[in-house]
Amino acid sequence: MRTGDELPELEIAITRTLIVAGAIASRDFQDVHHDAESARAKGSPDIFMNILTTNGLVGRYVTDCFGPAAVLRKLAIRLGAPNYPGDTMVLTGRIEDVDGDTAVVRVVGANGIGRHVSGTVTVSVPQQPPSPQPGGTP
Repeated sequence: MRTGDELPELEIAITRTLIVAGAIASRDFQDVHHDAESARAKGSPDIFMNILTTNGLVGRYVTDCFGPAAVLRKLAIRLGAPNYPGDTMVLTGRIEDVDGDTAVVRVVGANGIGRHVSGTVTVSVPQQPPSPQPGGTP
């Protein structure tokens, strides 16, 4: 991992199921995340994703890119355009700083109406000890 490295894009289909399941899993029972009629009554064209689901998707994106040893140390995001059902969010990332086994990654998630999320994720990737050589001592 080096400063300036780009992470591969991740496309996430924003489905009604993803929005509702994320709200339920994070115990966010606000009606705007599961009831389209209530969301419309409050001025939204449809239900929309909650911030905790977005947090989880950003964290998943970074740990998937850095592998199973990756440990999230800090996640600081800001929301923008809502994620509505039927859209796709594309997550992109760029390593902004590296200090030993820790990197700061700038992450952006955009959908069809604009930037849904932006922020930084600090992630550590502990170095793996070398594997024992064949015939060596364990």
